[in-house]
Amino acid sequence: MKNVVLKLHNIKKIYKVKDENILALDNINIDFELGKFYLIIGHSGSGKSTLLHLLGLIDNADSGEIIFNDNNISNLNSKELAKLRNEKIGYIFQEFYLDKYLKAYENIMVPMLINKNFSNKKEIFKRSLLLLDKVGLEKRKNHFPKQLSGGEQQRVCIARALANYPDIILADEPTGNLDINNEKYIFNLLKELASENKCVIMVSHSSDAKNYADVILEMDNGRLKRI
Repeated sequence: MKNVVLKLHNIKKIYKVKDENILALDNINIDFELGKFYLIIGHSGSGKSTLLHLLGLIDNADSGEIIFNDNNISNLNSKELAKLRNEKIGYIFQEFYLDKYLKAYENIMVPMLINKNFSNKKEIFKRSLLLLDKVGLEKRKNHFPKQLSGGEQQRVCIARALANYPDIILADEPTGNLDINNEKYIFNLLKELASENKCVIMVSHSSDAKNYADVILEMDNGRLKRI
């Protein structure tokens, strides 16, 4: 039985560049399920980033419907989308975007501090330590980003993405700045998260990424196909 968490129906996105209309997403129809690790591949400019931004509720479609947990969210306002994004979606970036003035555990606390579902700072602190332990960095909790390697910083980012118990984890080239050993660690960690009933969706150019994904999708000129 499918456990669909996110559904795109007839999604189109058009960008206007000078006098030209660029069809970035062309009639996308797909279901994303909990418990699966999705890999999106495609050449530069194929529409991968646009699709990921739409899945992360950062951008809006020009037409079509987005169904999240059986609810049509296509017409939600910016405040409603921000709340849903904060509570249900974790984002992992290539560039980390950690606050250099905050320690590892403090960076993980940030999403919880702006989530009204968390009201107890002791609970937030405890969860930040549990998440650091999950990514193997419990001994680095008091380190600032500059004191961590690239692989360690990315693991802090993954822990931060998990802070609010999200259903969906989006990863945008999460290993683009890492060596091969750290890349394998991150891919295995993402696969583990999918096995814990998360929906993990990753964009990557890595040639090894296909070895970890349950479903491989290819973007080509705004169209999405399963391979």
